[in-house]
Amino acid sequence: MAYQFDFLPVVENTDLLLRGALFTLELTAIGAVLGVGLGIVGALVRAWNIRPFAGIFGVYVELIRNTPFLVQLFFIFFGLPSLGLQISEWQAAVLAMVINLGAYSTEIIRAGIQAIPRGQLEAAAALAMTRFEAFRHVVLLPALGKVWPALSSQIIIVMLGSAVCSQIATEELSFAANFIQSRNFRAFETYALTTLIYLCMALLIRQLLNWIGRRFISRSSSARSSSQ
Repeated sequence: MAYQFDFLPVVENTDLLLRGALFTLELTAIGAVLGVGLGIVGALVRAWNIRPFAGIFGVYVELIRNTPFLVQLFFIFFGLPSLGLQISEWQAAVLAMVINLGAYSTEIIRAGIQAIPRGQLEAAAALAMTRFEAFRHVVLLPALGKVWPALSSQIIIVMLGSAVCSQIATEELSFAANFIQSRNFRAFETYALTTLIYLCMALLIRQLLNWIGRRFISRSSSARSSSQ
């Protein structure tokens, strides 16, 4: 018997899908800001071999990059309470996304830092800048400008990976889709619409990050380079 497509039961629950999509975007925004911030710290520590933190970040990066995100999420949500640290589903999802993105961001940004010409650092030293001042004014923005496309792609990957957070009942988009499908049994229609929403969110985030890169990263780094 031919399958009869019926999107109406799914469309009637569009509010649930949109609520889940907004929750996913919220997780992504918080995870991106904190994760990239953690990556900047880790990249500085590893690029300049600041001990003992360089070794600590090295272990952290290898551990996260070589284990599944789902296992990391389960460890945070199910493992930490065994040690007496009780956290909610939302907190576990945010923490997992920050830790995961932070590890990948560390290596991405470190590559940008190592691509900065040594002459710029020597010029900063000649101006009596401290290492922190040189990093802030001379290294950071040019380094981000070099790796911004890769960093943007990693943020989108983390957003898409947030779908597994439904496994701990985090009410993001995939959780909403599973809930709707369990009520109307229209699996194809439900996940087809969910896929479309994920695609739209990914394209939206990419456009936003491209605008941020042009407006705040590339322009600022170009202005600093010309002034020097």
